[in-house]
Amino acid sequence: MMIQSAPAGDSRFVCTMVQHNALCAQFMAAFGNGEFDRPEPYELIAYVVGHHDRGWDEADRTVVLDAKSRLPCGVGSAPLPDGGNTSKLSPDFNERHHPYCGLLSSMHSWGLYNGRYGYSEFRVRPGGSTSIPTPPDQETEIHAMLDGELARQDRIKGMLAADPKTRDWVEDDRLMANYKLLQFFDTLALYFHLRHESERGEEVFTNVPKSVDQNTDVTLRPLGGGGYSLRPFPF
Repeated sequence: MMIQSAPAGDSRFVCTMVQHNALCAQFMAAFGNGEFDRPEPYELIAYVVGHHDRGWDEADRTVVLDAKSRLPCGVGSAPLPDGGNTSKLSPDFNERHHPYCGLLSSMHSWGLYNGRYGYSEFRVRPGGSTSIPTPPDQETEIHAMLDGELARQDRIKGMLAADPKTRDWVEDDRLMANYKLLQFFDTLALYFHLRHESERGEEVFTNVPKSVDQNTDVTLRPLGGGGYSLRPFPF
């Protein structure tokens, strides 16, 4: 679940991870123009963008309420018990579709706990961290999950590198460009899903790939009346 902020006393917007992924998929479908290249392999990247958090399916079906706030546990609220398990289940789900989807989803899971590999400055709350904080009572499980994801990445990269049809996909520049694109769509959706309209100020999304070897910063500005501008415009 994702739980949006709200002024004191107001109700909260809540969405499932499937709904969050659906917004990311809409961004992916619209992305690309004369300035921003269409990513490749397109169909597989589109799949993982639209399914990167599917490890949350069971957690979203069986909502756990935080005892203090009475809000659902999840992103923007109290941590989900055994939340690290969703970060393993998401790459599991994506790898069943294709190893490359599993690789990018695994990188997403690892990056959430490690500053998104240093490519994003996005913070869910002003002054917060670029990483998911690890609850003290889940440190052992989460560290084991992260080690497992690094092992998964090594295994999949080795497999894809051994195939002439897929070896180019795991070259460092292309792989990281596709990872950064996933992070752009994810954080852009988080901006809307987790921040109440009254808290949406200017946001700079760093390292958005214009091509395999060129990145740029994209600035989002509220215009008033519910409108927003993106410069440069990637859609």
